[in-house]
Amino acid sequence: MKRVVLISGLLFFCTFIFAIDNQAIISQANKAYADGLYNNALDLYKQVLKSGYESADLYYNIGNTSYKMNDFTSAILYYEKAIKHDPGNPDYTFNLKVANGKIADKIEPIPELFYKRWYHSLVTQCSADVWAKVGVGIFILSLVCAAFYFISRVLFIRKTGFWLGITLFVLSFFSFLFAYQNYQVIQSQDEAIIFTPTVTIKSSPDDKSIDLFVLHEGTKVQLIDQIGIWYEIRIANGSVGWLPLSTLERI
Repeated sequence: MKRVVLISGLLFFCTFIFAIDNQAIISQANKAYADGLYNNALDLYKQVLKSGYESADLYYNIGNTSYKMNDFTSAILYYEKAIKHDPGNPDYTFNLKVANGKIADKIEPIPELFYKRWYHSLVTQCSADVWAKVGVGIFILSLVCAAFYFISRVLFIRKTGFWLGITLFVLSFFSFLFAYQNYQVIQSQDEAIIFTPTVTIKSSPDDKSIDLFVLHEGTKVQLIDQIGIWYEIRIANGSVGWLPLSTLERI
């Protein structure tokens, strides 16, 4: 038992020191960025990333640094990674929109029905973690209302506790539902950014197959299937084809 406690304590201490070191490096990177030393800032941010530490803000900072260095393709990749961790952050989506305006391909997405677009926007307004925390908070409040209903002898308080408790319970259910669906959306979206200046999309996973269309660096694609060194991809307008996996980086 003592050995388990000792090992747990050492692990906690190492994690604490590790977090302090990363925060110190991030502070150095932030200062380098503020001083206009973008190469230094990028190296420091990526040093933290290579250590295994991930966060939406770290990806966002790398995206901003890449953008300042006119590397718009990398900026798009890291803005997308930041949004994947925190989909409701307006700064991330705004900067991604600006970066997307710098690339060659302007692909119009397939229009969605308004209620599907509204629902998807609502679900992705917050991250799965935030929706789950909101659900837990509301559920606890519903239990408090239930306690008032069972304990109080005042009719008005009992009625209020009953109906408010029911309402809060329903809201907590939807919060958990949104958390689950948000998580499912993020897990099911296997997407990537093209990192080759131009790539010809093929009709099948073969260099000799028919050329369908051309895409440029910075374009986001959805990964559908993989055969050997080829990915089947879909772009925002619904067009489908194949390209070599060496031409892209996964989000």
